[in-house]
Amino acid sequence: MKIGMNLLLWADAVTPEHDALLEQLKALGFDGVEIPIFDGSDTAPYQRLGKRLEGLGLGATAVTVMGPEVNPISPDASVRSAAVAHLDGVLACCAAAGAEVLCGPIHSALGHFSGEAPTGEEFKFGVDSLRKAAEKAEGHGVMLACEYLNRFENYFLTTAEQTARFVDAVGHPSCRMMYDSFHAHIEEKGQESAIASCGDRIVHAHVSENDRGTPGTGQVDWDGYFGGLKAAGFDGWYTIEAFGRALPALAAATRVWRDLFPDPMGLCRDGLAFITRRTGS
Repeated sequence: MKIGMNLLLWADAVTPEHDALLEQLKALGFDGVEIPIFDGSDTAPYQRLGKRLEGLGLGATAVTVMGPEVNPISPDASVRSAAVAHLDGVLACCAAAGAEVLCGPIHSALGHFSGEAPTGEEFKFGVDSLRKAAEKAEGHGVMLACEYLNRFENYFLTTAEQTARFVDAVGHPSCRMMYDSFHAHIEEKGQESAIASCGDRIVHAHVSENDRGTPGTGQVDWDGYFGGLKAAGFDGWYTIEAFGRALPALAAATRVWRDLFPDPMGLCRDGLAFITRRTGS
């Protein structure tokens, strides 16, 4: 297993200005970082970043989201095609940066609601779109990890069991799923039982407290979370996902209206120690 830190705590695009931050995270003891990639039109910045990470001995994963104009479950075939093309561009950036996993709610548009429950037709559209994206991912040498979200952020996939059924229907070895403690805390009856419903499909995990602050300081059932992943034989990335107010647009998108922790580096230090203690690594 490896422990990572999601860079969305500081930036929605990683630039040379963040090189010192990468050095700090390495010095703290992290194995790698999670890179936000929202624009897949240019691989050059990620090639530079990949070299920087390699020089520091840091591994990488990546995260992205889908918008209404690139919605994999849209009834419009041209929008679904645009979704696959968007993911192909993001995957190329992942490969350039050396990211081994691309996670996120890549199954549907973030924050977009139909006003009804998901339909069988949407499920078929999503399966077809993600199967095509998985073929692209295989070519780039990157694993797709579909993330389900809570009901307030999406309506398509909101539980572990739903997501397991979805990736099983996609039926491609380069498309699996991730598990996020934050969303599970809202939607599931229990962390351990949720993980048991999808265990062998999980290739990536987010460690996120119920208030998006420092892991281990809130209400998440961490015994069920770590115990469930251990029982499932999970041996991938445990990546801390926390949000602050450094970026006003991102703070608004993640509904962070107050400070959730004293300082980012303190969160990183304490979060890393918490995961290390819980996993015995």
